[in-house]
Amino acid sequence: MATPFQFEYSTNVEEMKRFVVECMTKIGTNSEYASQFADQLIYADQRGHYSHGLNRLRIYVNDIVSGTTAKAGTPKILKQKGSTAWVDGNNQLGAVVGNFCMKLAIELAKEHGIGWVVAKGSNHFGAAGFYSTQAAREGLVGMSFSSASPSTYSPRSSEVAIGNNPLSFVAEGENGDNFALDMANSAVARGKVEVALKIGKKEVPSGWGVDGHGVPTNDPEKILIGGGLLPLGCKEETGGYKGFGLCMMVDVMCGGQCFIAVDPECFADGFHPRLQQFLDETRGHKPKDPALPVLVAGDPERAHIEKSTSHGGLIYYGAQVEDLNGLAKKLGVQPCHFNQMAQLK
Repeated sequence: MATPFQFEYSTNVEEMKRFVVECMTKIGTNSEYASQFADQLIYADQRGHYSHGLNRLRIYVNDIVSGTTAKAGTPKILKQKGSTAWVDGNNQLGAVVGNFCMKLAIELAKEHGIGWVVAKGSNHFGAAGFYSTQAAREGLVGMSFSSASPSTYSPRSSEVAIGNNPLSFVAEGENGDNFALDMANSAVARGKVEVALKIGKKEVPSGWGVDGHGVPTNDPEKILIGGGLLPLGCKEETGGYKGFGLCMMVDVMCGGQCFIAVDPECFADGFHPRLQQFLDETRGHKPKDPALPVLVAGDPERAHIEKSTSHGGLIYYGAQVEDLNGLAKKLGVQPCHFNQMAQLK
């Protein structure tokens, strides 16, 4: 007989947002900040990036309860010159700091053509694309970057060296289409390894990570406990030094987090239709396998949004549902209501 862990479950966005807000306000976060935070988690899960969505809710809750992340306080501008600004997030939730900074970057871009905002005193801000998308919806090109806790090995190192330091770049084409690059500079985000372990996988693909001695391993437990991630390219011979270089570049740009908005109309006219032509031409390339069409950055996420929408809004694995139910019980809040879907193959 199949167990609950062997099924997928669905819920709607409004119900999940209610659940997240109740969890966060229960531990002292104000409702406005809790709402912003919920939007950030749901954004990731809608796109299938479970590593940056509700999978991390328990971690964020623990950070608030322990005092690692502040319950109260507001980000503030420390320094502003022309189109640039430096912000102190005052140890607030990363979503709150990120929203403050990208809103400021958008305002500066509309005035000066570019807005470049760097923040200190922030926390994990979820999917980088959440912020870049805000700029893109205003007709701008959005970029966001974040330094991260050490998790990634240099191809030559036997010890962890640097964060996987994600970046994103989002620009709108036409009719809701866009180019949406959102990536860690490790082969995968650590959260993907965490999700693999949570749903019971004994192995992850080669090149994802290493054990505590820097030796490549497929064992997610060895990667998470004492080991770490490999940079994009993995080994030196296959370009791992490039991924590691990008990790270092983000650290240089950030010292925390960085948010950039650019008005493309400051340059050649007609950016959006020309980008759409570029997207269409790229997707139009003849695939090696007719069953696997050529994609551009953002297409897999769009496909997952469509799948999620067709099932009511959001889709989760049984193990994720069990974890969220356990958190609801621990906090004394009403669990999120889920509908059972198909059995996993």
